[in-house]
Amino acid sequence: MAYVPGVALLAALVVGCSAGSDSNANGADSKAGSPTVTPAPPGKYLTLPAPCRAVPRGTLKDLLPGAAGLPGDQQEKVFRGSASVTYDTDRKVGCSWKSDAPNATRSLSIDFERVVSYDPAVSDDDRADTVYAKKEKAAGLSSSATPGPDAEKNTGTPGEKEKGKAADAEKPEDPEDPADDAAASADPSSSSSPSGGAAGEGSAGDSSVGPEDALPSRVLDNLGDAAFLHDLPTRAGSTAQQRTVSVVFRTSNVVVTVRYAEQPALVTQVPDSKELQEKAQALARKLAETLSE
Repeated sequence: MAYVPGVALLAALVVGCSAGSDSNANGADSKAGSPTVTPAPPGKYLTLPAPCRAVPRGTLKDLLPGAAGLPGDQQEKVFRGSASVTYDTDRKVGCSWKSDAPNATRSLSIDFERVVSYDPAVSDDDRADTVYAKKEKAAGLSSSATPGPDAEKNTGTPGEKEKGKAADAEKPEDPEDPADDAAASADPSSSSSPSGGAAGEGSAGDSSVGPEDALPSRVLDNLGDAAFLHDLPTRAGSTAQQRTVSVVFRTSNVVVTVRYAEQPALVTQVPDSKELQEKAQALARKLAETLSE
């Protein structure tokens, strides 16, 4: 019985130390009010479509008119397409088609790139927007750049049209003005050599303008989250002029590139820019709808 009070005292000391330890852990060691880092949301798309089956047969017949007259086996080979070589089909896939006709050769290619951000503070969509912006800049376009005198024809930005006209009216003509040279090189409808193509394409040889009513390269509206069109006419040596229209768009964390080109059989012939642009845009919109399903 003489030891009972001692046991009780020891128990009280243990309880007191435990309480003090808990208070210290919840007080001094805790950082009340510190912000909680929430990882950025993942992109909408976790996979990519089969590229060589992404374009319907009827659409291919319209885009590759020479294929319709080929024998059965050759026609099937053209419509089957050729898949791009890739080492990660979850991240990047593509397919291309080519058709030779008596009057012209037409080619089509599509590429899908699924962008993943490995930075928890940056979302997949934001990272994909950076990838898209680089392609837009490489094409000589930029929807975020300060609009200049060419804003009306390149971007169609409301409110800048009259400013551009006023700037052109006040600016004296100077054939050696470097700003004029830069604008001409960025505009594929100019007679100067155009700047690099969409998604890293370049031009070879002397360029040649197409029909006077050819629409220039520009940022597009109502296609994915962001989009642009790049029209690149080129002529190399004595060969016929080739025209390549590229439409690039981003939807969530996927960046899609459509390239549609024509090379006439005769040097005197010029590809129809309007037709190529309309068909490339129509296909891009179909692909965007397919991704959204």
